[in-house]
Amino acid sequence: MGETVGVEVTAVAELPKVRGKLTANAPLAPLVWFKSGGAAEWLFEPADVSDLADFLAQLDPAVPVMGLGLGSNMIVRDGGVPGVVVRLGKAFASVEQLDATTLRCGGGASGILVSSKARDAGISGVEFLRSIPGTVGGFVRMNGGAYGRETCNVLTECDVVLRSGERRTLALADLGYTYRHSELPEGAIVVSATFRGHPGEPVAIQAEMDRIAAAREESQPLRSKTGGSTFKNPQGHKAWQLVDEAGCRGLRKGDAQVSEKHTNFLLNLGEASSADIEALGEEVRAKVKAKTGVELEWEIQRVGIVK
Repeated sequence: MGETVGVEVTAVAELPKVRGKLTANAPLAPLVWFKSGGAAEWLFEPADVSDLADFLAQLDPAVPVMGLGLGSNMIVRDGGVPGVVVRLGKAFASVEQLDATTLRCGGGASGILVSSKARDAGISGVEFLRSIPGTVGGFVRMNGGAYGRETCNVLTECDVVLRSGERRTLALADLGYTYRHSELPEGAIVVSATFRGHPGEPVAIQAEMDRIAAAREESQPLRSKTGGSTFKNPQGHKAWQLVDEAGCRGLRKGDAQVSEKHTNFLLNLGEASSADIEALGEEVRAKVKAKTGVELEWEIQRVGIVK
């Protein structure tokens, strides 16, 4: 994702009225896993889908809009994010069972909640979502996946609010899924998604979730300020292995470091700026390219203005 161009601050009087919460100059560092970066020009936490749709319909089309989930796979640049950042709260975190194998999940529901509800309903196939630190909206946008499964394997359709405020239901085929990528329109906010699994025994489903949790605990720096998987796995390669072979394990730039436990994770050891973290990632990319000829692609979203 390229550098974002700033926009002039929008006056309060020019913004549509909302029933939810609208905060000016809202710090985003506390809301993202790296705990770094600037503020959102506006942070909007809508009361419900109608509140979101009405707001976007009336908002000046020139104002950019970005969705924010748990902030786990994101670098917010130090200059902050222009326009409106939309964060879906508890009103969007419900999980409802539709039939024996299908769940409708709010865009703000976490992977842990979805997988737990699926287990209780005897629905297998979505256990992998427990291992992804994000929300349904992020899973749908990024085709989130882990342990051999991806969102595209379980999604049947999703409900979105487009940047224009129009509500639309998109089928799986409409999303143009590839590895960690969808063709979801710019500025669209996923408000719910329907996942279909297959019948399973709750005890067996829990055992699989326990296995996944143990594997993550053993291999990933889960208790650090990190952004999750930094680079996409290139065709025929594992990103962590390429980073390791290029001699980047433990590489530092200020308080930003390549994890020694899992080399496809970057860490904020304390007071790293987003610029430090992103620069370290670019240094890793350069070293991998020089050593192996492979060009790593960022998996982490990088948003906002370079300070």
